[in-house]
Order: sequence, then C-alpha cells, then structure tokens
Amino acid sequence: MPIRAICRAISVLQAVNRMGPLTMMEISRAADVPYPTAFRLVQTLIYEGIIEMDPDLKRYKPTALVQSLSCGFQDGELLVEVARPHIISLTRRIGWPVSISSRVGHNMILRDSTHANTSLTFERYYPGFTLPILDSASGRLCLAFTPVEEREALLRWLRVSKLVDSEYLKGASDALNLDQIKEQGYAVQGRNLHNLTPGKTASIAVPILKDGDFIAAMTVVFFVSSMSVDVALLRYLDEMRLVSSSISNILQDYSALNAS
Repeated sequence: MPIRAICRAISVLQAVNRMGPLTMMEISRAADVPYPTAFRLVQTLIYEGIIEMDPDLKRYKPTALVQSLSCGFQDGELLVEVARPHIISLTRRIGWPVSISSRVGHNMILRDSTHANTSLTFERYYPGFTLPILDSASGRLCLAFTPVEEREALLRWLRVSKLVDSEYLKGASDALNLDQIKEQGYAVQGRNLHNLTPGKTASIAVPILKDGDFIAAMTVVFFVSSMSVDVALLRYLDEMRLVSSSISNILQDYSALNAS
C-alpha cells in the first residue's frame, strides 16, 4: 500500500515543476490535494530547498536543487538519440508533432517531442511531461505489449492505490481492447483529455520494439477539428509504422553490437 503523504508530495512537486510558477490554490488544484494539505507540503518542500516562492509574483517555482532528483537517471539516452532525427523528419513530412514516451510506474513519460518544430500544435511539450497510462494512446499501447503478469500487477497497484476507480479496473484489459491493440499494432485516443489543451487533440501511437519487447511509443498528435481518427489512420499509419520500424531496427543493431 503506497504512503499517501509521499504520493501527494510527489504530485505537488510534479505540478510545480511542470507548470510553475503557481499560486497555492493552483498547486492544490493541479496536484488534486486539499488546500491545507498543499500548504503543508509546499512548506516542507521549501524547507528542503526544492521549491521557493517568487516574492514579486507570490507564486511558487522549483529551484535548481530539483535537478538533483534526476542526477542518477541515464536510461533512455540512446532511445532519444536514435529517434530524434526520425521524428523530426516525420514531422517535416506530415506537419503534425510527434512524441516518444515510455512507461515509468503508472504513467507514460515524454522522452522527446517535435512540438517545438511545428506550428501545428497548441502547446509545446517537453521531456518529463506525464500522461495517465489508462487514458492515453501511448499508455494503452504500452499495456497491450506488457506481459500479462506485469500488466495485472500494475492494474492491482492502481486498484489498491485508488488512483483509478476500482469498478473501471475490474474489466480493464477487456474494456481497453488490449488484445486487439496488440494484434493491430497501434492505439488511438479520440480526444486527449489529460494534456494542456483537454479535448482539442487526438492521437495515434505505434510501438518501438527491441528484441520483441516494448521500449516506447511513438505518437502523432493532431487537431480534432482537422480530421477524424479514421482519416488520420489512412493518411499516417503506414508511414508511422515505417519510422518506428526504422528506430526499432537501429536499437536492435546497437543491442547486437554491444552483445558481441
């Protein structure tokens, strides 16, 4: 059973780090914790030197010390190095932003994106942005390719932690059509509700594999008002598969080279 206070502290820190500077009320809403709890957690994080209040704006923002939380993390560097030129090239051809994300815990974490390389986006998303695994194209794709035992353990954790409605989780594998997603090799999200512009974009995600195992999702994001998901699939799915296959093959070559 997760320790609730730690989960809430992490939510507060993530909110400030991702969207700051924020007022105390904005922190409470973004982290989904009661105002008094947000206040106590913010004061604790200030004491630890991880966030600070801007005296002019009366808002809270992360300090340089927040970088110490990631100093031991090195995974994903090769993935980004290999994928970066391919997703930039894809964006130049189709216009829409492309992102690479992988699972960390119960979320999908953005590793890289081309939102800064195109005007066809409402917002710019940077590495570290999180998406819920059950309510994103990349997340459902990841679950579909996750071994059954590992997937069930993750769903049990979500149930115990009460992060997701337990009734919804009872038939999650069937309700999310995970077997179908794996068979067809892609996942879609008709409306992205958990980003910076809820409901305005849709997504298609395809897998990046290494040794047959899921490494990351490559996702194309487009305006809901511009076309339907079916039209987007006809226009972009084949090219997305070619690009993700190229990235997968290069990662496989690196793996084989290191093994030898």
